[in-house]
Amino acid sequence: MDYIKDLGYRALDSRFKRISDRMAHDIRKVYREQGLEIEPNWYLILLLLKENGQLSIAQIAERLGYAHPTMAILVKKMVAKGFLATQADAQDKRKQQISLSSKAKNMLPQLEEIWARCDEAILQILGNDLQILPLLDAMEARLGSQSFYQRFQDELSKNSRNNS
Repeated sequence: MDYIKDLGYRALDSRFKRISDRMAHDIRKVYREQGLEIEPNWYLILLLLKENGQLSIAQIAERLGYAHPTMAILVKKMVAKGFLATQADAQDKRKQQISLSSKAKNMLPQLEEIWARCDEAILQILGNDLQILPLLDAMEARLGSQSFYQRFQDELSKNSRNNS
């Protein structure tokens, strides 16, 4: 019996979280078995900086669609573990430019091999059917145009008017 699954769309957030947690747990296990002290959620930052060289925390947050404070905390952890380097911005000394450290650059071949195997595993999980991606794009676009909170408030107002 799977209560979350039985709830269907009403537990969509919990189902996404459960899938995400299972995948993160497994990739963390892969990293540990390879002797790598990194976290699964560092992947996107490492890949983004590999492709772009240097970015500010605000640019990283914007490109990944995460809140700036969340990204600042994550970058700070990665700097502390020696995976990222910071440098004061040439135009605005209050801003920092973030780049891969030499430690991270040296690990890239090993990481890229792991990421390639992860890509294959994800395709297997999806049964090589990428139809979920347009659906996720549509969901994100709808949430971008009107938040879940606002939709809830609209439904609450509608319900109040109907009960009056």
